[in-house]
Amino acid sequence: MSRWTTAGAAILVALAATGCTKIPNTMGYIVDEELLAGVQPGVDNRASVAQALGRPTAVSQWDDSVWYYISRNTGQRAFLTPTPTAQSILIIRFDEKGNVASVERRGLDKVADISPSSDKTPTLGRDRTLFEDIFGNIGSFGGVPAGGPPQ
Repeated sequence: MSRWTTAGAAILVALAATGCTKIPNTMGYIVDEELLAGVQPGVDNRASVAQALGRPTAVSQWDDSVWYYISRNTGQRAFLTPTPTAQSILIIRFDEKGNVASVERRGLDKVADISPSSDKTPTLGRDRTLFEDIFGNIGSFGGVPAGGPPQ
């Protein structure tokens, strides 16, 4: 009987340990360093960048002179919110002729941790309880006419 108890405890510990492992996930563009090294300011243009690196993840909203290649690695434990472990933003700027003006890289240091406020948002009107909302309209409207409902 002791052997079964030990085996059961070992199985429970193994199952609990697998729930604590961090699940990795990679999203977005995966940078190939050799291809990126071939992109040179003043040498390459939009067509050569698109051929070497592929289509960008995003293009600047105001003009198409800035291309973004974005990737992010996250880790998640069980049912918790994923947390970023690495991030790469490759920014390629083009001049007015379409040639590469600059190549810039940013990382995880640009990630902002935003936590929403738990305070309530003020609204116009008066505060009412749940029961006032449910039963507040009783008697507010005119009753049924003496002759009964209209036909």
